[in-house]
Amino acid sequence: MGPRRPPAVLLDAILVAAALADVWVNVDGEDRTSLTVALLAAAALILRRHRPLLTFLLTLPTALITDAAFAALAALYTLSSLSRHRPLLVGCALTFAVCDFMPWPWSSLHTDELAETYTLVDITYTLATAAAPVFLGQLVQARRELSLRLAEITEAREHHQTLTAQAVLAKERAQLAREMHDVVSHQVSLIAVQAGALQVVSRDADARAAGATIRQLSVQTLDELRHMIGVLRASGSRPTELTPQPSLADLRQLIVSSGIDATLETDLPDELPPRVQRAVYRTVQEALTNVRKHAPGATATVRIHHHDAMLHAVITNTRPTRPALHLPGAHHGLVGLRQRAELLSGAVAFGPTSGGGFALRLELPTGQADRP
Repeated sequence: MGPRRPPAVLLDAILVAAALADVWVNVDGEDRTSLTVALLAAAALILRRHRPLLTFLLTLPTALITDAAFAALAALYTLSSLSRHRPLLVGCALTFAVCDFMPWPWSSLHTDELAETYTLVDITYTLATAAAPVFLGQLVQARRELSLRLAEITEAREHHQTLTAQAVLAKERAQLAREMHDVVSHQVSLIAVQAGALQVVSRDADARAAGATIRQLSVQTLDELRHMIGVLRASGSRPTELTPQPSLADLRQLIVSSGIDATLETDLPDELPPRVQRAVYRTVQEALTNVRKHAPGATATVRIHHHDAMLHAVITNTRPTRPALHLPGAHHGLVGLRQRAELLSGAVAFGPTSGGGFALRLELPTGQADRP
């Protein structure tokens, strides 16, 4: 972690104090007009974070009629660090350069006197002074955005690793459940059958008692195995917990925890097949993950409704407000959703929208007609 920045209020107070010191050094206290303009410029720095352009305009007069230019330079830097409008920044820098270069009042200076008094070096110095806060502000803005992108990359990578680990865990659990069902359960069933046969055909009382005990223990073991298989097949995605598979009741929590400004609109019936609920949940989950990875800053809308025994889910997102970064991925998420839908006799379609966003559509038969 980098060094902690001082509070914004403290920074503003330091800038105002520096501007007042600049006024004290460079402005004649007898000149009421110049002193008033300079003090107004220093006080305007309090607004620089919320109204950067207005702050710059309020500080321009002090650069025009006095030698106290610190407030205008600070306002220009703040505007550059918060604005992406390059033509505006160039215009503001040139305006400051003109105000700082030209003597006041302009009417008292003739063209020949201006040429004799100021050289190319003076003009270059003034332009460099005006350009410096603009370049510095743009550099700070780029650094801030890079830090945000790096944080998003780290978060997306950790999320991807978590999903990968969960997928591997789910695959291993499913494989273990199949092995227990196909091998262990079958063999324990044979043990129970043979013990039952021994109990019936044996003439030895001890052998019959042993057969009964073995059969009873085998039946109990089968019950426990069935329970364990059910737990493995219904286990959730967390590595350290065994929870039920997600359903439509978990959609709202999924959206809240997604980190995206998303809304949910649904009118689904209370009872739907669990496989349909899981398919809808996984579709919304994958769509929100893609929005976070490929459309940073976008808002999303999840609409799910039921009509004519068909479930329709549409997840749309707006145009991203920040540049999307190339993130590593296997590119199998949408393909997997399509395969899951086809297994349920449904369909998945996706593509860009006219507004520059993206839309993912899911249709699944539910086997339930609309209620009157």
